[in-house]
Amino acid sequence: MPLAKIEVRKIWPPAQVQAIIEAIYDAQRESLQLPAHDRQIRFIEHRPEHFHIPPGKSENFTLVEITLFAGRGIEAKRALYRAIVNNLGVLGIAPDDVFIVLNEVALENWGIRGGVPASEVELGFKVNL
Repeated sequence: MPLAKIEVRKIWPPAQVQAIIEAIYDAQRESLQLPAHDRQIRFIEHRPEHFHIPPGKSENFTLVEITLFAGRGIEAKRALYRAIVNNLGVLGIAPDDVFIVLNEVALENWGIRGGVPASEVELGFKVNL
């Protein structure tokens, strides 16, 4: 049940926004082996003066933050990073313009399915990949 947030500093056409969202969704499903219904992604467009980017980056700079259950191994994370960069690359976003941050949160710190700790729920997928 990752919570993905995509932040950009320009206005993209609606079709491109949906393509970027799908690129992140597909990368998560592929690398984290998530069920098809597990989709919580926000796309946030900032005015350029509200979102400073590192030197040498283009207007396509894309910050992807994903909050997820703790427990994935480094190989699953590497696969996620590669899939995100590859999927966004197909859409014209250069690898150097992609910045990814994972925030891992212990299962007991997620209140899901009516406020039950995720550590007490059968999730339907593996977290420890």
